[in-house]
Amino acid sequence: MSADLRNIAIIAHVDHGKTTLVDQLFRQSGTFRDNQRVEERAMDSNDLEKERGITILAKPTSIVWEGLRINIVDTPGHADFGAEVERILSMVDGVILLVDSAEGAMPQTKFVTGKALALGLKPIVVVNKIDRPDGRADEVLDEIFDLFVSLDANDEQLDFPTLYASGRNGYASEDLTAREGDLTPMFELIRDHVPSPGLDEDAPFSFLATLLDRDNFMGRVLTGRVQSGVIRTNDPIRAIDADGKVIETGRASKLMSFRGLDRVPVDEARAGDIIALAGLEKATVSNTIADPSVTEPIAAQPIDPPTLAMRFAVNDSPFAGREGDKVTSRMIRDRLMREQETNVAIRVTESADKDSFEVAGRGELQLGVVIETMRREGFELGISRPRVIFGEEGGKRTEPYETVVIDVDDEYSGTVVEKMQRRKADLTEMRPSGVGKTRLAFSAPSRGLIGYHGEFLSDTRGTGIMNRLFEKYDAYKGPIEGRQNGVLISNGTGEAVGYALNSLEDRGILFVAPQEKLYEGMIIGENAKPDDLEVNPLKSKQLTNFRSTGKDDAIRLTPPKRMTLEQAIAYIDDDEMVEVTPQSIRIRKALLDPNERKKAKRKIDA
Repeated sequence: MSADLRNIAIIAHVDHGKTTLVDQLFRQSGTFRDNQRVEERAMDSNDLEKERGITILAKPTSIVWEGLRINIVDTPGHADFGAEVERILSMVDGVILLVDSAEGAMPQTKFVTGKALALGLKPIVVVNKIDRPDGRADEVLDEIFDLFVSLDANDEQLDFPTLYASGRNGYASEDLTAREGDLTPMFELIRDHVPSPGLDEDAPFSFLATLLDRDNFMGRVLTGRVQSGVIRTNDPIRAIDADGKVIETGRASKLMSFRGLDRVPVDEARAGDIIALAGLEKATVSNTIADPSVTEPIAAQPIDPPTLAMRFAVNDSPFAGREGDKVTSRMIRDRLMREQETNVAIRVTESADKDSFEVAGRGELQLGVVIETMRREGFELGISRPRVIFGEEGGKRTEPYETVVIDVDDEYSGTVVEKMQRRKADLTEMRPSGVGKTRLAFSAPSRGLIGYHGEFLSDTRGTGIMNRLFEKYDAYKGPIEGRQNGVLISNGTGEAVGYALNSLEDRGILFVAPQEKLYEGMIIGENAKPDDLEVNPLKSKQLTNFRSTGKDDAIRLTPPKRMTLEQAIAYIDDDEMVEVTPQSIRIRKALLDPNERKKAKRKIDA
């Protein structure tokens, strides 16, 4: 059976065309019927993935081509979801590295590729978007070879086969000049170059859980590859942790295999198959699920530690409950506990007052995705500023560091270096990357990077590309300066008035427009000076019965600055919060009453 099976992972940077290529593999292998209505980017299954065009959850899928079953695992390209990547690679025997013909190999690609090469997987390189007018396929191929050398690839891995493809137009070829055809060369290369799993079907059953999901009917569903033996429905199984301790015993109540995008129930699975298994309640990712006779766990990649934490609180603003229908702490608690069950990189702890929860994760993007998902489900939340999780080593405080790789136009490199050094980052590499661009690499404390991305895009006029990667825990770097400017705070509740906002424009940048509902303590703009300023955005013009000499000037307001959820979370200070509802994102002071704020400030100063 396993001779007709290939397990591969597709590695690509965000937006290099991986999910579009998988769509074409589905179509050309006959997984979709000719008349079946298929959504574009079928692998991006949830709304957020479709909107942002990024892969957040790793998903296995399966196609059959001329009698050969190919299991394809889509890997996330973003470092915040890096914890998943390493475990996914343990399920496959080969990888396809997909690289944009213009952009070349990017840092996140490097991260995943390094993991794949270290596991001894044989790569196939596909240069995608070959029809781009700014494509530079030969240079990109040289870059990939240099990348493999720098990642300590062995001779066999360096002798990789190459295909030139256009995922959108559905062709691949060994010829760089080809501009038509189909994906047959890719299917043939997968068949000939990727080894079959070749695992022992006669040994007792063992299986390493690499992905975790929850189903309302089946309970916990663990996905992974069968490493040895055969399993049938209702066979007795048990879960063992990395130290060989038994976590629980049970039965395999349901086995499912992947067919296209669907999970299909099967009666048995053999070594090499990628399956989903239900029947256990406590087992989680990195646990070995095996026959009761097995005592040795399969070596597994440990889960990366969380580096950032945020406080999720009940929304207590004056507008609470107007837009969302899930507002109580009990509902928020249940939802976060469900999230923690399936999202292994997240840790949730309840505060003593039971009204807020500390949620720790791998980065701003990952936690932002959780908040955005909850908001769409009808939740209202108050979110605090992210804080870094400190460690301790030998009695000294440590903090997480990240490798930051930045590609910018030469003219902006000085500004970026200066800003990063202010944030206590060390420059580790600086080299020209061609076409008037410079590549900068830094080792930076995660703390200093909170909120930097928006500023970075402004400094580089939107042309800079920044990629981050968790590096290590190291010595604490001391205080880092925060936001330079104060904020404008509304001193009353009501609707914003154009006349009042017009006179406030000189004070700084506004975040609100006329007729917007405001409340006392809500932040309506950024002050041009370092101090916070309380202002009245509700004041109307005094009308008199005297006729003025000139006509009233028409009020022309600059459009307000609107922030996305991630920008708002990165912008706020320690004494501020983001109010998140299904329809609005508002920034506010944690203490709405100005007298309470003064008391709290006096306490801190004392």
